[in-house]
Amino acid sequence: MRCPYCRHADSRVVDSREADDGQLIRRRRACLECGKRFTTVEEAVLAVVKRSGVTEPFSRTKIIGGVRKACQGRPVDEDSIALLAQRVEETVRAKGAAEIPSNEVGLAILGPLRDLDEVAYLRFASVYRSFDSLADFEHEIETLRAAARAREAAGAEPAGEQ
Repeated sequence: MRCPYCRHADSRVVDSREADDGQLIRRRRACLECGKRFTTVEEAVLAVVKRSGVTEPFSRTKIIGGVRKACQGRPVDEDSIALLAQRVEETVRAKGAAEIPSNEVGLAILGPLRDLDEVAYLRFASVYRSFDSLADFEHEIETLRAAARAREAAGAEPAGEQ
């Protein structure tokens, strides 16, 4: 790491600390030439492998943009979208791989988006899964309805036991 003051190529680490819930490492360094101290921040780069084979850095901003489009006109606030994007990033980073296929990022979006807003979920899923017909929508809607019925039944059982 070059010293930002004298441009000397060597420095020593004085202190290291985790930041941003362990996603970053802040290092306090001392230049071996001029003795001045400076801070560096290290972050592990997560690469997304697109269908075409091209690799690009993971971008939470791209997640937010895609989810925002799906939520357009829906009663979903920006904080909820930002939280969803954070959850998606945590999910894909938890896999522990340096590279992750783009379809896994899409799958990581679908679950939290379904919980956030079912209409936005359908919009996103229709593009992500390339729905070709009404039957694709009908199938997905029936899956959502079955999940809702299961949630209602699970919620009704404990109340009936009391």
